[in-house]
Amino acid sequence: QAPKKAKKKIEGGSNVFSMFEQTQIQEFKEAFTIMDQNRDGFIDKADLRDTFAALGRLNVRNEELEEMVKEAPGPINFTVFLTMFGEKLKGTDPEETILNAFKIFDPEGKGHIKADYIKEMLMTQADRFSQEEIKQMFAAFPPDVSGNLDYKNLCYVITHGEEKD
Repeated sequence: QAPKKAKKKIEGGSNVFSMFEQTQIQEFKEAFTIMDQNRDGFIDKADLRDTFAALGRLNVRNEELEEMVKEAPGPINFTVFLTMFGEKLKGTDPEETILNAFKIFDPEGKGHIKADYIKEMLMTQADRFSQEEIKQMFAAFPPDVSGNLDYKNLCYVITHGEEKD
C-alpha cells in the first residue's frame, strides 16, 4: 500500500508542471537559481536577503523576509516555488503580471523607474539584454525629460498593442 500512496503524491506534485509552458518553466528555473544564492536547492530567508541586496535593496526587515517564507507550506524547493507562482498567477492577466514584475524596481510605487537603473538591471541580471535590445526598448519607449521610464504605459502597450490616451 505505501508505495502506491507515494506514487500518487508524486503525480499530484508534478501536476504543477502542466500549468506552464516548457519555456516558462525554464524561466522560473532560472529565477529560482538566481534566488537560491547558496545553491542548496531551497530558497530561505538568507537567500531572499541576498537577492534583495543584489537588486540594491539592503535594509530588508527580518519580519518582511519571514512573511515571505511563511507563504510557503514548507521548505521552498523548485516545485514549491513553481506551485506558489502558479497560485499567484492564476486568474491574473498578462498586464497585471508584467506590472508586478516592474513594481519590484519601484518600491515607492511611483509608476516609473529611472531609465538608467532599469537599463543597468536589464543588462546585468538573469537573461541579460544587449546594448542593441536596450536601444530598441528606449526607441519604442523613450524616457521622459527627467529620465524616467513610464512602465505602466509600457505594460499597457505590451499587452494591448497601443498607447493609452
